[in-house]
Amino acid sequence: MKPLVVFKDVSLGYGRRVVLKSINFSIKPGDFLGIVGPNGAGKTTLLKSILGIAKPLSGRIEVNDKGRARFGYVPQRQVTDNIYPLTVLEVVLMGRYGLLGPLRSPTRHDVDRCMECLGHLGITELAGKPYRDLSGGQKQRTLIARALASEPTILILDEPTTDMDVAGERAIMDFIRHLHDEHSLTIVMVSHTLHTVINYVKDVAFAGDGRVEIAPVEQAITSENLSRLYSAPVSVGEVAGVKVVV
Repeated sequence: MKPLVVFKDVSLGYGRRVVLKSINFSIKPGDFLGIVGPNGAGKTTLLKSILGIAKPLSGRIEVNDKGRARFGYVPQRQVTDNIYPLTVLEVVLMGRYGLLGPLRSPTRHDVDRCMECLGHLGITELAGKPYRDLSGGQKQRTLIARALASEPTILILDEPTTDMDVAGERAIMDFIRHLHDEHSLTIVMVSHTLHTVINYVKDVAFAGDGRVEIAPVEQAITSENLSRLYSAPVSVGEVAGVKVVV
């Protein structure tokens, strides 16, 4: 099956500063990729390059030219703008704009689709509430609903469980796994929460020391690999059938 996105000897950075170099990998339909690494290692830069926001300093990023690669992006909640008095539904409707075409207004179908997405995230009752009045976890669910409203083939998540309690984090990640398992949605996720990565993703991309290395999660998330990546003692174990990282 043809990859959705291919990196060919790509270097990423800002101006003359190279953050990641010699990146070679592909994102295929049905992948569930977790990106981990220390602060400043280039994880978000890598996500933005997949989206086409960050252009490579060298090399080439190829996106499927048959229109099959459509991105739904969930940024870190802290980067969203709370100034404008938009309702939750209005925020989620933003996800439909790319499907509407120029100068077209959302239809009843678009509104129904957005309400369905809010329902999937368990926040239908918040549709008319101002986005800026929500809790951190509610805002994060709203941003995920907005991404799903775009009907993506690739869901890009940057720290999707920020500001959520244990129950909320579990509910969101179980839903994301459902999207992957039942709807074959391709998912790429950055997370500092290593126990989330180890228990949900299929493959892991390590970003560190200017490189990106990818391996199946069982091979990648080991005490030795994580201790080397974070330059600190890290232990990987299992408690009650759930993998944990300490």
